[in-house]
Amino acid sequence: MITLPFRPPGEAPLAVLALGAHPDDIEIAAGGTLLTLAQRHPGMRVRYVVLTGAPERQAEARAAARAFTPGADLQLDLHDLPDGRLPAVYGQVKEVLEGVARSFRPDVILAPSPDDAHQDHRTVGGLVPTAFRDQVALSYEIPKWDGDLGRQNVYFPLADDIARRKVELLDKCYPSQHGRDWWGEETFLALARLRGMECRAHYAEAFTCTKLVIG
Repeated sequence: MITLPFRPPGEAPLAVLALGAHPDDIEIAAGGTLLTLAQRHPGMRVRYVVLTGAPERQAEARAAARAFTPGADLQLDLHDLPDGRLPAVYGQVKEVLEGVARSFRPDVILAPSPDDAHQDHRTVGGLVPTAFRDQVALSYEIPKWDGDLGRQNVYFPLADDIARRKVELLDKCYPSQHGRDWWGEETFLALARLRGMECRAHYAEAFTCTKLVIG
C-alpha cells in the first residue's frame, strides 16, 4: 500500500471542489475527509457547489459547509434546480459545472459517482470528467435504500474523533433529515468502519478514481 499525500504544487494552499446534487450529499459522503483536510491544511480554499435545495435545505447546507471546513477560505454556490429531476435539466447542470471550471481550478474534486443509483447523483457525476479534465476527481458513495454501494479503490482514513465529529455535525446541521429511517450514527459509522477495515484503519471514507497521473 502506498500513501499519497494531498499536497498542492508549489506554495499555493490546497484547493478543494466539493460537488453535491443535494444538501447533505457532500457531508454524508466526504465530511470526514473535509474535516481532516481542514485540520491539516489551515487556510485551504474550498468551493462548495450544491445543485438543488429549497430555502430551508439551502440554509442547512450553508451551515454545514461552514461547520465541515473550519478555517478554510470558503466559497459557497447554492442552486435551486429541481430535486429528483436533474436529468431533465442536464443542460443547466452542465452550465453550472462548466462555469465553476472556468473560475476555479481545484487540486482535488469530491463528487458523486457516475454509477450512483440516484439519477441526480449520476447526472452530476457523469459530467465531472467533461467539465474538469486535468484534476484528480474522487467519486464518493452515499448509503441509501437502493443498495448501490460498490467496490472502492481510494481510501481516506479517519481518526476516531473526526468520524464521530462528522456524525455530530450531520445531526446538528441537517435536522430536516432526522426522521428518515436510514439517517443516524449507526449507518454512518458502520460504513466508515467497513471502509476502515478495508484499508487497515479503524474508520475511513472511500472513493473511486478512474484516472490519476503521478508526477
